[in-house]
Amino acid sequence: MTATNPIQHSFELAAERCEDLTPLVYRRLFREHPETQAMFRSEGSELVRGSMLAMTIDSMLDFAGDRTGHFRMISCEVQSHDAYGTPRELFGTFFGVIAAAVREVLGDKWSPEIDGAWRKLLEEIDAFVAQSEV
Repeated sequence: MTATNPIQHSFELAAERCEDLTPLVYRRLFREHPETQAMFRSEGSELVRGSMLAMTIDSMLDFAGDRTGHFRMISCEVQSHDAYGTPRELFGTFFGVIAAAVREVLGDKWSPEIDGAWRKLLEEIDAFVAQSEV
């Protein structure tokens, strides 16, 4: 993956402006989808949330880039969360919330190129989640 990848570039810009996306992402998720808050255990959840977000971002970057294999974690997580009864639609929701948080952090640095790349990525991930084996 090169630095010209708009998804990677958006995360790099966000990192310059925000030390940790975790609180922003989960505040937005719980505000827009309050039903998701009950899906997280209360004790130790901050570490779980941070780890889950880091793994998700790594998977997204690989999916948007060279697809060296880390993106397959998305499919693994879809299948493991099936066992918890997590609706598959929530994966698209979560990825969209991450995009919205990055957009919020970037402000005027969110360009049409970045927007287009994110829209394409979210559509492709939605399709990938839908085709993940049950």
